Amino acid sequence: MNNKILLDNLRSIPDFPEKGINFRDVTTLFKNAECLRVMEDELYDIYKDKGITKIVGIESRGFVMASALAVKLGAGVVLCRKPGKLPAETVQESYTKEYGEDTIEIHKDAITPDDVVLLHDDLLATGGTMKAAYNLVKKFHPKKIYMNFIIELVNEGLNGREAFDKDVEITSLMEI
Repeated sequence: MNNKILLDNLRSIPDFPEKGINFRDVTTLFKNAECLRVMEDELYDIYKDKGITKIVGIESRGFVMASALAVKLGAGVVLCRKPGKLPAETVQESYTKEYGEDTIEIHKDAITPDDVVLLHDDLLATGGTMKAAYNLVKKFHPKKIYMNFIIELVNEGLNGREAFDKDVEITSLMEI
Protein backbone atom coordinates (compact mmCIF):
# COMPACT_ATOMS: atom_id res chain seq x y z
CA MET A 1 0.00 0.00 0.00
CA ASN A 2 2.81 2.39 0.91
CA ASN A 3 0.64 5.44 1.45
CA LYS A 4 2.73 8.57 0.87
CA ILE A 5 1.65 10.33 4.08
CA LEU A 6 2.73 7.30 6.13
CA LEU A 7 6.08 7.03 4.37
CA ASP A 8 6.67 10.78 4.72
CA ASN A 9 6.00 10.68 8.48
CA LEU A 10 7.89 7.51 9.38
CA ARG A 11 11.09 8.21 11.30
CA SER A 12 14.19 6.05 10.84
CA ILE A 13 16.87 6.03 13.52
CA PRO A 14 20.23 4.63 12.41
CA ASP A 15 22.25 2.41 14.75
CA PHE A 16 19.42 1.86 17.25
CA PRO A 17 19.22 -0.21 19.42
CA GLU A 18 22.64 -1.30 18.21
CA LYS A 19 25.07 -0.44 15.43
CA GLY A 20 23.91 -1.56 12.01
CA ILE A 21 20.19 -1.52 12.82
CA ASN A 22 18.01 1.10 11.12
CA PHE A 23 15.11 1.39 13.58
CA ARG A 24 11.71 2.29 12.10
CA ASP A 25 9.94 4.48 14.65
CA VAL A 26 6.14 4.30 14.28
CA THR A 27 5.58 6.75 17.14
CA THR A 28 5.82 9.54 14.56
CA LEU A 29 2.81 7.97 12.82
CA PHE A 30 0.87 7.67 16.08
CA LYS A 31 1.33 11.33 17.02
CA ASN A 32 -0.04 12.51 13.66
CA ALA A 33 -3.86 12.46 13.53
CA GLU A 34 -3.93 12.18 9.74
CA CYS A 35 -1.58 9.16 9.83
CA LEU A 36 -3.75 7.51 12.48
CA ARG A 37 -6.83 8.05 10.32
CA VAL A 38 -5.11 6.66 7.22
CA MET A 39 -3.88 3.56 9.07
CA GLU A 40 -7.28 2.95 10.68
CA ASP A 41 -9.10 3.37 7.34
CA GLU A 42 -6.68 1.10 5.47
CA LEU A 43 -6.85 -1.59 8.15
CA TYR A 44 -10.64 -1.36 8.25
CA ASP A 45 -10.86 -1.78 4.47
CA ILE A 46 -8.72 -4.94 4.67
CA TYR A 47 -10.55 -6.58 7.58
CA LYS A 48 -14.15 -5.27 7.52
CA ASP A 49 -15.52 -8.45 5.90
CA LYS A 50 -13.34 -11.04 7.67
CA GLY A 51 -15.53 -11.55 10.75
CA ILE A 52 -12.81 -10.51 13.19
CA THR A 53 -13.95 -10.94 16.81
CA LYS A 54 -10.63 -10.35 18.63
CA ILE A 55 -7.53 -8.34 17.80
CA VAL A 56 -4.36 -9.36 19.59
CA GLY A 57 -2.06 -6.35 20.00
CA ILE A 58 1.61 -7.20 20.54
CA GLU A 59 3.36 -5.23 23.30
CA SER A 60 3.51 -2.35 23.14
CA ARG A 61 3.26 -0.51 19.84
CA GLY A 62 0.78 -3.11 18.59
CA PHE A 63 -1.71 -1.95 21.21
CA VAL A 64 -2.36 1.37 19.46
CA MET A 65 -3.81 0.26 16.14
CA ALA A 66 -5.26 -2.94 17.60
CA SER A 67 -7.44 -0.79 19.85
CA ALA A 68 -8.39 1.73 17.19
CA LEU A 69 -9.33 -0.98 14.69
CA ALA A 70 -11.20 -3.05 17.27
CA VAL A 71 -13.53 -0.13 17.98
CA LYS A 72 -14.24 0.31 14.28
CA LEU A 73 -14.77 -3.45 13.70
CA GLY A 74 -16.76 -4.04 16.88
CA ALA A 75 -14.15 -6.55 18.08
CA GLY A 76 -12.43 -7.11 21.40
CA VAL A 77 -8.77 -6.43 22.15
CA VAL A 78 -6.41 -9.01 23.64
CA LEU A 79 -3.09 -7.80 25.05
CA CYS A 80 -0.04 -9.92 24.29
CA ARG A 81 2.52 -8.89 26.90
CA LYS A 82 5.82 -9.70 28.49
CA PRO A 83 5.63 -11.92 31.60
CA GLY A 84 4.34 -10.45 34.84
CA LYS A 85 2.31 -7.64 33.22
CA LEU A 86 -1.10 -9.38 33.10
CA PRO A 87 -2.98 -9.87 36.38
CA ALA A 88 -4.91 -13.12 35.74
CA GLU A 89 -3.82 -16.64 34.76
CA THR A 90 -1.89 -16.66 31.48
CA VAL A 91 -0.63 -18.91 28.71
CA GLN A 92 2.98 -18.31 27.62
CA GLU A 93 5.23 -18.84 24.63
CA SER A 94 9.01 -18.42 24.65
CA TYR A 95 11.06 -17.62 21.57
CA THR A 96 14.46 -16.52 20.34
CA LYS A 97 14.84 -13.10 18.76
CA GLU A 98 17.69 -11.04 17.31
CA TYR A 99 18.82 -9.79 20.71
CA GLY A 100 18.30 -12.91 22.85
CA GLU A 101 15.43 -14.95 24.27
CA ASP A 102 12.04 -13.64 25.36
CA THR A 103 8.59 -14.78 26.47
CA ILE A 104 5.13 -13.42 25.76
CA GLU A 105 1.79 -14.25 27.32
CA ILE A 106 -1.93 -13.61 27.12
CA HIS A 107 -4.75 -14.28 29.55
CA LYS A 108 -5.92 -17.88 29.59
CA ASP A 109 -9.54 -16.80 28.99
CA ALA A 110 -8.79 -14.26 26.24
CA ILE A 111 -9.69 -16.28 23.14
CA THR A 112 -12.27 -18.99 22.43
CA PRO A 113 -12.62 -21.52 19.59
CA ASP A 114 -15.44 -19.34 18.20
CA ASP A 115 -13.13 -16.36 17.69
CA VAL A 116 -11.68 -15.05 14.44
CA VAL A 117 -8.41 -13.45 15.46
CA LEU A 118 -6.27 -10.72 13.93
CA LEU A 119 -2.71 -10.53 15.26
CA HIS A 120 -1.32 -7.00 14.93
CA ASP A 121 2.14 -5.54 15.51
CA ASP A 122 4.04 -2.53 14.27
CA LEU A 123 6.82 -4.26 12.33
CA LEU A 124 7.73 -7.53 10.63
CA ALA A 125 11.50 -8.06 10.52
CA THR A 126 12.64 -11.63 11.28
CA GLY A 127 9.17 -12.69 12.43
CA GLY A 128 10.29 -14.05 15.81
CA THR A 129 7.90 -12.16 18.07
CA MET A 130 4.89 -12.61 15.80
CA LYS A 131 5.67 -16.30 15.28
CA ALA A 132 5.56 -16.74 19.07
CA ALA A 133 2.28 -14.80 19.23
CA TYR A 134 0.87 -16.90 16.39
CA ASN A 135 1.89 -20.13 18.16
CA LEU A 136 0.37 -18.81 21.38
CA VAL A 137 -2.96 -17.95 19.74
CA LYS A 138 -3.07 -21.32 17.95
CA LYS A 139 -3.21 -22.99 21.39
CA PHE A 140 -6.75 -21.56 21.72
CA HIS A 141 -7.89 -23.18 18.43
CA PRO A 142 -9.72 -20.13 17.02
CA LYS A 143 -11.71 -20.46 13.79
CA LYS A 144 -9.17 -18.39 11.84
CA ILE A 145 -6.04 -16.31 12.42
CA TYR A 146 -5.01 -13.30 10.33
CA MET A 147 -1.84 -11.26 10.72
CA ASN A 148 -1.07 -7.59 10.09
CA PHE A 149 1.86 -5.21 10.42
CA ILE A 150 2.17 -1.48 9.90
CA ILE A 151 5.62 -2.01 8.35
CA GLU A 152 7.18 -5.03 6.69
CA LEU A 153 10.92 -4.91 6.06
CA VAL A 154 11.32 -6.48 2.63
CA ASN A 155 14.55 -4.88 1.43
CA GLU A 156 16.79 -5.89 4.32
CA GLY A 157 17.06 -9.64 3.65
CA LEU A 158 15.28 -10.61 6.89
CA ASN A 159 12.57 -12.72 5.20
CA GLY A 160 10.09 -12.43 8.05
CA ARG A 161 7.21 -14.00 6.10
CA GLU A 162 9.13 -17.25 5.85
CA ALA A 163 8.54 -17.86 9.57
CA PHE A 164 4.83 -18.53 8.92
CA ASP A 165 2.74 -21.22 7.30
CA LYS A 166 1.83 -20.39 3.71
CA ASP A 167 -1.90 -20.49 4.50
CA VAL A 168 -1.68 -17.56 6.96
CA GLU A 169 -2.98 -14.35 5.39
CA ILE A 170 -0.39 -11.66 6.17
CA THR A 171 -0.86 -8.00 5.28
CA SER A 172 1.22 -4.90 5.87
CA LEU A 173 0.47 -1.23 5.31
CA MET A 174 4.01 -0.40 4.20
CA GLU A 175 6.77 -2.45 2.63
CA ILE A 176 10.18 -0.92 3.07
